[in-house]
Amino acid sequence: MFDKILIANRGEIALRILRACRAMGIKTVTVYSEADAEAKYVKLSDESVCIGPASSKLSYLNIPAIISAAEVTDAQAIHPGYGFLSENADFAERVEKSGFTFIGPRPETIRLMGDKVSAKETMHKTGVPCVPGSDGAIPEDSDEIKTIAKKIGYPIIIKAAGGGGGRGMRVVHTEAALLNSVVMTKNEAQAAFGNPIVYMEKFLEKPRHVEFQVLADSHGKAIHLGTRDCSLQRRHQKIIEEAPAPGISEKKMNKIGARCASACEKINYRGAGTFEFLYENDEFYFIEMNTRLQVEHTVTELITDIDLVQEQIKIAFGEKLSFRQKDIRYQGHAIECRLNAEDPYNFMPSPGTISRFHLPGGPGVRIDTHAYGGYKVPSNYDSMIGKLITYGGSRDQALARMDIALSEILIEGIKTNVPLHRDLMNDRNFIDGGVNIHYLENKLKNKP
Repeated sequence: MFDKILIANRGEIALRILRACRAMGIKTVTVYSEADAEAKYVKLSDESVCIGPASSKLSYLNIPAIISAAEVTDAQAIHPGYGFLSENADFAERVEKSGFTFIGPRPETIRLMGDKVSAKETMHKTGVPCVPGSDGAIPEDSDEIKTIAKKIGYPIIIKAAGGGGGRGMRVVHTEAALLNSVVMTKNEAQAAFGNPIVYMEKFLEKPRHVEFQVLADSHGKAIHLGTRDCSLQRRHQKIIEEAPAPGISEKKMNKIGARCASACEKINYRGAGTFEFLYENDEFYFIEMNTRLQVEHTVTELITDIDLVQEQIKIAFGEKLSFRQKDIRYQGHAIECRLNAEDPYNFMPSPGTISRFHLPGGPGVRIDTHAYGGYKVPSNYDSMIGKLITYGGSRDQALARMDIALSEILIEGIKTNVPLHRDLMNDRNFIDGGVNIHYLENKLKNKP
């Protein structure tokens, strides 16, 4: 096994990876910006290296600085966590060429699945169900564009091939608005992602966001670890996730999950990954694959009793999967609330010093956070300061435990989204299960 791993990330995921390494007897190196010098994980790691000032571009996105940190500390592998450089194929390639192991997929796989047009084409070929749409990029000819849109049927959505995070998307309801929307989305895609290619899909009116966790080794074997429901979102960003996705039969889950695992084997995938789908009228429609660990990996860990970070590390080292599909058992239900330093209803970031910090406990409660009393939440990064996860023998028990846990949280000095989570834990539609991706935004629009 590796002797030493460099963690190329920050926040709660840096601490999560550090804990997995310690459990495996692996030494750790954390890299940090000047803004994160007092972070908990920096103090807990075996070694730490400052790689630049607070700006992400000059620190956590600074590839030469990260590679240099690995060199001077004699690390053998680099774990990118999620966000930042985790899905950057150039970074993965640079890591490998510099003589280190990248704990994630091969660079060519990241490129293939990072472009949504090529990803969708690949999924079509491997038998994964996709949203009806243009077969690849939208053509230049205006009449062809209109013909494709008419065949799909309005409303449609135009998406940037290199997009993500809710940017580079535009819904079109009529042919009159089509061509102008294509031009506007292309311009936005070029400005945001440096890639003007866009494609077209059927716009599903009230879908859920359901995803499948997969693991694949470098010996040609892959498995799936079931579903997660991530439909409660704001501005296309998830805030609550649960596993398994409620209301989906195990037969249906295994059918689609098997196709995801098969697709991994066909594209020579390596590591952990997530297939994201829109789910409507008992049908799954592939939208993208995330070639990294997900924020919400925790809920899958709790219902399968599999440590996904440790599995990532073992796979990167070259080990075969230690279990087969028939070995996977799903028990109970898990729910995760992302704890963000932001206004609970308008989502404005709320950086600053946490003056008082008390977290809940009790049966079935898990906390993943790097924050503490006196911790200064920087203004330079994502607003998430931790994750609260509850587990129960049933969904009702997991919900009840989450409701209690949220009532025990005390975070003062900054605003957090805890009040919104408490509100949602008592929302009848969410309690019943199966709300769609527009539910939260519609709920907030109608809030008195």
